[in-house]
Amino acid sequence: MISYDWQDKVILIVEDEHINFRYLQEILKKTQAQIIRAENGHEAVELAKNNKLDLILMDIKLPVMDGYEATKQIRLFNKDIPIIAQTAYVMSGEEEKTRQAGCNDYLTKPLRIKTVLDTLSKYL
Repeated sequence: MISYDWQDKVILIVEDEHINFRYLQEILKKTQAQIIRAENGHEAVELAKNNKLDLILMDIKLPVMDGYEATKQIRLFNKDIPIIAQTAYVMSGEEEKTRQAGCNDYLTKPLRIKTVLDTLSKYL
């Protein structure tokens, strides 16, 4: 089994649904990455401004400010941080829309453990 050792990494999970956040937190527990949570797009932008992050896992459907707008705002001051969209939307063109907003990659819900870890490992 592949080991993911990210103990020196900080990951921002932007997720308004508590159960989805807990699921991601559980997936990432064995990696030893430090996890920070934002519950909406506005919080995500503020946390990205004020913390040294290694990766952002961005839900798209969020209150206050959606994931597209939050990603665009983060890209104004940080062009390099990997941002991975996570969404239940599987409509045609959705992946392209996330990339146009500035996301590096795209995950569809329901999230599979191996897919999440493999995708994040490309950027960490």
